[in-house]
Amino acid sequence: MEQFTTRQNKIARLIQKEMAGLFLRELKSEFNNLLISVTVVRITSDLSLARCYLSIYPPEKANDTMNHIKHITKNIRGLLGNKVAKQLRIIPNLEFFIDDSFNYLENIDRLLEK
Repeated sequence: MEQFTTRQNKIARLIQKEMAGLFLRELKSEFNNLLISVTVVRITSDLSLARCYLSIYPPEKANDTMNHIKHITKNIRGLLGNKVAKQLRIIPNLEFFIDDSFNYLENIDRLLEK
C-alpha cells in the first residue's frame, strides 16, 4: 500500500475541500440536478498531479457528466487556482475518476438480501 507524506495529505484535503465547494457553488449551473461529491483526492509525491475521485448521483448520468468534467478540466483547475493561490505555489494538474464504491456496496447489499 502506498504511503503518503503529511504534506501530501494536507494538500489532498485542501484540494478536496475546495473542489467540493467549486462543484457546490461555482459549477452548480453546469450540472443541473446532479449531486457531485469529491470522495477522495490523491496527490503524487512531486505534488504535480491530483487524482480526484467523484461520486455522481444519479448514477445513470455519471458517464456523461464525467465526460463533461474532463472537457472543462482546465476551467476547473483555474477556479481551483484562484481559491488556493495563497496556500500553494503550483496548482497540480487534475485527473478525474468515477468513485463507484457506493454502487459496489449497494450491489453487495442486494446480493446478501437474496
